[in-house]
Amino acid sequence: MAIHIYCTACYTSNGLDAKSCSNCGAPFGRDKKYRVCISIKGKRITKVVENLTLAREWETAKKTDILRGALDINQKSKPAHTLNDIWLKYLPWARENKKSWKDDNWYFAKHLEPRFGNKLLEKIAPIDIERMKKELRESGYAPATIKHQIAILRRLFNLARKWNLYEGKNPVESVEMPKIDNQITEFLKDEEINRLFKVLEEWPCKESSALIKFALFSGFRKGEILRLAWEDVNFEQGMITLREPKGGKTQTIPISPQALDVLRGLGKSFPYVFAGQGGKQKTNFRGPWYKIRKVAGLPDNFRFHGLRHHFASTLVSNGVDLIVVQKLLTHKDTKTTQRYSHLQPGAMRDAALKSGELLTPKPKSNIIEMAE
Repeated sequence: MAIHIYCTACYTSNGLDAKSCSNCGAPFGRDKKYRVCISIKGKRITKVVENLTLAREWETAKKTDILRGALDINQKSKPAHTLNDIWLKYLPWARENKKSWKDDNWYFAKHLEPRFGNKLLEKIAPIDIERMKKELRESGYAPATIKHQIAILRRLFNLARKWNLYEGKNPVESVEMPKIDNQITEFLKDEEINRLFKVLEEWPCKESSALIKFALFSGFRKGEILRLAWEDVNFEQGMITLREPKGGKTQTIPISPQALDVLRGLGKSFPYVFAGQGGKQKTNFRGPWYKIRKVAGLPDNFRFHGLRHHFASTLVSNGVDLIVVQKLLTHKDTKTTQRYSHLQPGAMRDAALKSGELLTPKPKSNIIEMAE
């Protein structure tokens, strides 16, 4: 039997006189926890408690149980699970409950499975997640992408606990999320947009070219474009129905003649406008986008979603009211659209000039005339 200081950062045991973890270096403060280990006939049970007094009390109680024969050391404990085990249970749940489950599936295969897939849940420590953060950051991934990996990991641990598959601590609780500036607005310079259109005109795959043109002319989200069906396009009225947009409520909005012209140039062989293999819904457009972006000489960090920002920025910069832009973008919250407010040409200056005019007292004669 033994009592050790338990490191909550990397889940290892240390001597009672240790000032910091011998494995990860985390310092032990006043709120340190303790692990009690009891071994009999090759079997072992452990318990983590809040303080040394509780540890000694629990150890004493178990010693008494052993002497009385009340402790069944052979009692089977719950089987340990790897992250892959939880993922296989999570995926069917995600298909039913998350619109973006395909993104989660791609990210898990790309970043999480290679690092943690075969690890037992209790063996994944906060320091392991911090290493992943560092590696992704040094590889040039955006803070939003890194945050998404950690969010998936957190959800897997939380669901494992909810489904009684894991009883330990969620290591993500001890990890600081990357800070994201959601106010960043992406847009293309004139020379960049000209290069992009030139490449699109000459691109051998006309469907990939059309998808990007449509994104530019519509401002739709990628998921909305990939879900778009021909039955949702009304060429006569110039309207498109967006089903299950990010806001959650199906909406019908007007669209430009240029965007409709892009769709007219496509064949209607399948139900989906931009169909994938076998006519099914396309699930991914990363490959074609990366290739076209590179050939067009766009910045490496310019995202497909940046086309939506460019659409909105162009409208606002040319005097379109923010409320109108909000409706076209199907933003549920006006705060989301406010990121473009600084692009309104002279809006604040015009308002300031107008305020002076409105607040200047009117001549007395005018007031009398109005009263009469």
